[in-house]
Amino acid sequence: MTTEKQEERIDKFLWSVRLFKSRSIAIEECKKGRITVGGLPVKPSFPVSPGMTLSVRKPPVTYTYKVMGLPVSRIGAPLVINYITDITPPEEKDKLLAGKMADGFRPRGSGRPTKRERRELDDFLE
Repeated sequence: MTTEKQEERIDKFLWSVRLFKSRSIAIEECKKGRITVGGLPVKPSFPVSPGMTLSVRKPPVTYTYKVMGLPVSRIGAPLVINYITDITPPEEKDKLLAGKMADGFRPRGSGRPTKRERRELDDFLE
C-alpha cells in the first residue's frame, strides 16, 4: 500500500491539509465558487492531483497554493508543508494587515484606548 494517492476529491483534500475546519465547510466553499483551479470554480468532487495550483478565497484575501502531494487522511499541522506550498502574493497578505488597521488595531499590551484616544481615532476615521 502506498502512502500517497494519485487523485483525491478537492473537498477532502482541503480538509486533509487543514485549510478548512470541516469537510462540510470545504464543500460549502466549493459550492459558493470560492475554490478555483485555473481560474474556474470547481465542484466538491473535482479531482485534485500533485502539481496543480488552486486558489482559495477567504475574503478579503485570495490564497494560492501549489499541491505537492496528497495525504492519505487528515494530517497534523506541522506536516502540512509536505503537501502544499503557499504561493500567495505578498499584496494579498497585506490586505489582512490593512483590514486590521482599519478596524482600530492596537499593538498587544497597549490596553484599551482612553476616552481622548478614542475621540481622536473616531475623528481620524470619519
